[in-house]
Amino acid sequence: MTDNALAFLHVDSEAARLIAGADWSASLGPVETWPVSLKSAVGLLIRSPVPIVLLWGEDGVMLYNDAYSVFAGGRHPELLGSKVREGWPEVADFNDNVMRVGLAGGTLAYEDQELALNRSGRLEPAWMNLDYSPVLGDDGTPQGVIAIVVETTARVLAERSMAQGEARLRFLDGLNRATLASRDADDILAATTELTAKHMGASVCAYADMDPDQNGFTIRGDWAAPGSTSIVGRYSLADFGALAVTELGAGRPLIVNDVLADLPAAEAATFQAIGVRATICMPLIKDGRLTALMAVHRNDVHVWTDAELALIREVTERSWSNIERVRADSALNDSESRYRALFEAIDEGFCIIEFFDGPHGPLSDYVHVEANAAYTEEAGIANVVGKTLRNIVGAEADAWIARYRPVLMTGQSIRFEQELEATGRWLELAAFRIEPASRKQVAVIFKDLTERRVAENALRESEAQFRTLARALPNQVWTAGADGLLDWFNEETYVYSGAEAGALDGEDWTSIVHPDDLPIAAVRWARSIETAETYQTEFRLRRADGVWRWHLTRAVPLQDEFGQVVRWVGTNTDIDDQRAIAEALGDVNAVLEQRVSERTEELVRTQDALRQAQKMEAVGQLTGGIAHDFNNLLAGISGSLELIEKRLGEGRTAGLERYIDGAQGAARRAAALTQRLLAFSRRQTLDPRPTDVNRLIAGMEDLIRRSVGPVVEMEVVGAGGLWATRVDPSQLENALLNLCINARDAMAPEGGRLTIETANKWLDEREARSRDLPPGQYVSLCVTDTGSGMPPEVIERAFDPFFTTKPLGQGTGLGLSMIYGFVRQSGGQVRIYSEVGLGTTMCLYLPRFHGEAEEATDDVLPVVPPGHGETVLVIDDEDIVRGLIVELLTDQGYRVVEAADGVSGLRMLESIGRIDLLVTDVGLPGGMNGRQVADAARTMRPGLKVLFVTGYAENAAVGNGHLEPGMQVITKPFQTAAIVNKVRDMIDGR
Repeated sequence: MTDNALAFLHVDSEAARLIAGADWSASLGPVETWPVSLKSAVGLLIRSPVPIVLLWGEDGVMLYNDAYSVFAGGRHPELLGSKVREGWPEVADFNDNVMRVGLAGGTLAYEDQELALNRSGRLEPAWMNLDYSPVLGDDGTPQGVIAIVVETTARVLAERSMAQGEARLRFLDGLNRATLASRDADDILAATTELTAKHMGASVCAYADMDPDQNGFTIRGDWAAPGSTSIVGRYSLADFGALAVTELGAGRPLIVNDVLADLPAAEAATFQAIGVRATICMPLIKDGRLTALMAVHRNDVHVWTDAELALIREVTERSWSNIERVRADSALNDSESRYRALFEAIDEGFCIIEFFDGPHGPLSDYVHVEANAAYTEEAGIANVVGKTLRNIVGAEADAWIARYRPVLMTGQSIRFEQELEATGRWLELAAFRIEPASRKQVAVIFKDLTERRVAENALRESEAQFRTLARALPNQVWTAGADGLLDWFNEETYVYSGAEAGALDGEDWTSIVHPDDLPIAAVRWARSIETAETYQTEFRLRRADGVWRWHLTRAVPLQDEFGQVVRWVGTNTDIDDQRAIAEALGDVNAVLEQRVSERTEELVRTQDALRQAQKMEAVGQLTGGIAHDFNNLLAGISGSLELIEKRLGEGRTAGLERYIDGAQGAARRAAALTQRLLAFSRRQTLDPRPTDVNRLIAGMEDLIRRSVGPVVEMEVVGAGGLWATRVDPSQLENALLNLCINARDAMAPEGGRLTIETANKWLDEREARSRDLPPGQYVSLCVTDTGSGMPPEVIERAFDPFFTTKPLGQGTGLGLSMIYGFVRQSGGQVRIYSEVGLGTTMCLYLPRFHGEAEEATDDVLPVVPPGHGETVLVIDDEDIVRGLIVELLTDQGYRVVEAADGVSGLRMLESIGRIDLLVTDVGLPGGMNGRQVADAARTMRPGLKVLFVTGYAENAAVGNGHLEPGMQVITKPFQTAAIVNKVRDMIDGR
């Protein structure tokens, strides 16, 4: 290459040497082959002191001078010869437009254009003035673009810094005005977070207090821009990743420009969940501990500047200072409020006095600085605040100064009593200095003792009168202190006993009491001292000549206005002669007592006989009614069977269903009658289920309304959130209906108001004991009427069997007894609350069931599939019943074996191979009942399923409603479908 070919590059510059030495074969070709227009443009730019870059060809191959290389920074010299879109990839779109416009012959000019350039290893904003012009080739068409680049970053930043500084000052000034006047921490945080977020263009700004462990924190105040979500709540630093824990734990701010680019995916997801894309979290360190956080979040990528970092640091400090100021002010206000409330609330008079030098010398007077309302009441002087002592009580001022000035001088508090002569009141006072001593203030608290002083004087006078009276009495008189120690006896006591004066004080009085009588006397005296009850006993006292005579000793306590015993006054009265007379009359009294006892026993026997006669009359009434009902039912059953037999004998089968239905209906009514008798005897078999009493009442409401009639106004008050109870629903329905009908009868014929009410009851030990129940939780069901009410004697006997207040023939007295038996059998209680003329409330208390109540179901028996050859052992001593069960189960496809008693059944259990179910009557002959058979069977065959059948409610025999798993019970009489269904369910494990 000749020097002439490179003449355009003969310039003392780094760029010229790099261009001359570069290999351009892959892009522009050898330098000597460059067109004249290219050489001319390059020669021009390398000689210019202004940063110039030439972008040649469609690719915009970059050729520039030394000034531009300074602008390129760390991208030089690799940038020389690169294609402009690839050399500056971060602004590729911008340069693409430059090339498109320039090669089309257009020009572009930009002033203070901001571009984010990577010139030192990271993106940073830069501002510049840019002028783009096309460069014509040798053929006159645009072949490249030349750009003059003048960087204005320093000037722009300086101007922006100045503007930001002014904006920062305006922001901080506004923030101060918004927060310094506030006395509420929440208001301060609300203003701070809103103003900061708006000033910094953030989506959310929040302030958080750190937990003592410096990991958990609570965001107590935030502001969220429209469309953003508040993040108030409790969080953990660990939730936001290792970088947050490391930086904030070290007291450094957490700075994230782009959570997706700067953080691992898991940590970035935590920020994304609260709508954060870029964030600054500024820690506040106090006394070496992480105390609080101030966070500014954006929902877009943002490169945080040092100015923004400094601003949020200052706002954090100010926020904490303002909150601490408010806390301190609040604590001070609370303290002052408590002091003022206490100052005004105390019953004692209270004042603060301040000494000053007066005409009578240094510290010779004081002024009342403060005084509470009780001051006037206790001292009898009003409106003392602002007044001096000598103005108020000048005549006695020196005496009060003499009391309080030493307190001020020495700092030692005093307590004393002194009369306020101006009002004639005796005061008990205490005084102490208010620190520091330079305040010259003393606090005084006092109360009026005038009444006590008067009472003490009166007591002294009374005691003097008492001693004078006691000396004049012929009886022995003595006194004791509140502790029971005797401290004074009158002369009569010493004359009787022959003891020297003072020899009986304390416990020495026991020396004249007979040793046999002393233990009882001492115990009773100790009890009276403890309970303040009048003391009375009889014992023998030794006379001066050694003779023992009986005395009645009695002492009464003297009590102060608070009921506290202050003294005892006692007397000893000689009753020896009276006791001798009483012993002489003892035999006569014994005879009289014997006659009275005999007469009483005779009267009791007469009353028992009368009660038994009444009971037998009621039993006769009951049995007559039962016989009448059973005869009717048996007539219906036997008559229907005879007609069926007759029709079958004649071959006439049409219409037999009517007689079959009649017989079955009569049998069902007989079973219901039997159940009522069992309920009366409290031996019925219950089917307790978890029950919602409110739901049960709702299902009966229409029936009850029809039963009580239109003249009774009925109201149901169901408790919200009523607990469930485990009870037999059908029995509870019967009990409720019975109570409502009784209430209707009590309000007849005028009618009245009937209220059914439920409630949850938590009975403590006292309330439970009053209801004869264990403490715990209960559901109450109460029925209240406005009827005639019951007198106490009727309430006392209301639950007695056969007792009734209704006319003969209108009731047997079994209703309430049956309800009482059912409720007690269910673990509950029944109580009556009634007043004559005001009505009656009957309350049932049933134990709470901890669980959900069962949904009510219709008593429709489902069709059950037949058995598949399973083996069932049936034990029943009634041949008909056993045969019926065997036939039913055989027809259903089961293999059935039977036994007539428990012993035979056990032998079968030992000999038969497989048995799937044991069906046994509870009441069996031969010494073993059904439960004992079942227990023995399970010993041989663990887990054997057992179905108990009973026509007599022996609950104790079958477990009192608490059967073991795999055991169930069914009562006689039963529907055939019921026992078939029960057997199928048990075999299938349902």
